[in-house]
Amino acid sequence: MLDEIHKRQHVVNRNRPKRSAKGDAFSLFAITALRLAGRLTAAGDDLARPAGQTSARWQVLAGAQSGTHSVAQIARLLGVARQGVQRLADTLEADRLISYVDNPQHRRAKLVKLTNEGDARLAAIEAAQADWADRLGQSFTPAELEAARGVMTRLIETLDAETGKA
Repeated sequence: MLDEIHKRQHVVNRNRPKRSAKGDAFSLFAITALRLAGRLTAAGDDLARPAGQTSARWQVLAGAQSGTHSVAQIARLLGVARQGVQRLADTLEADRLISYVDNPQHRRAKLVKLTNEGDARLAAIEAAQADWADRLGQSFTPAELEAARGVMTRLIETLDAETGKA
């Protein structure tokens, strides 16, 4: 049985494309970033749960905080599909946490604005997040976190340019 596994693994390894050292380093970075994204989403869900929200709903509430963004603009800021943000926004509106208001820049694309209840829920989440961020931030220097943020920002810009979203 081990011989059969070894033979199959040899075929898999033989057919794998070779990457450069930089490509290997990037691939490991991307895998780590995806693992981190999953953990951050789970932590966000835990932080938002006492306010009756999820990470996704929290992100839309935060996007509505200024009252100056449309659903499409919030989606672009988050780097996700407009349709998904629209579904969340419609649910938040049904729950009376946001409202749609006229947009002086666009007749059809309404702006998303927090209601008083939405603002209270977001404030509760932000208070929990502040304690969480302070606790986790103790494990790193500000310079380390700024360097990591800089790499991620550059990668976002590079991906946007490559896909024509810049």
